[in-house]
Amino acid sequence: MSRTTKSATEFAGHALEAGRAALPDYSSPFSPRKFTQPQLFACLALRQFWKTDYRGTAVRLAEWSDVRRVLGLRDDRVPDFTTLIKAERRLLKTRRSSVCWTTRSRGRGRSS
Repeated sequence: MSRTTKSATEFAGHALEAGRAALPDYSSPFSPRKFTQPQLFACLALRQFWKTDYRGTAVRLAEWSDVRRVLGLRDDRVPDFTTLIKAERRLLKTRRSSVCWTTRSRGRGRSS
């Protein structure tokens, strides 16, 4: 039986874990290293979870310290909405992104 959550912090932790399992930290050795790809993936997953747009996601991340802590984001550094847009375009080009979405569902079995 699958388990769903209504907690954004719990969901963020699962999304970050799935991103770390399937994505390298940076897409290039020359990346600016402000945010890792798993962090950006988790932010994009939260966008779907919250059913909001990119700007709304950036605002919620800036306001919600618990989610930032789970994602490992510094208080003064939250991805801008344009960063999220570009990350989504980049991640959707790779096959690894589809692995992220299915990683969490594979590990779930029936509870006894």
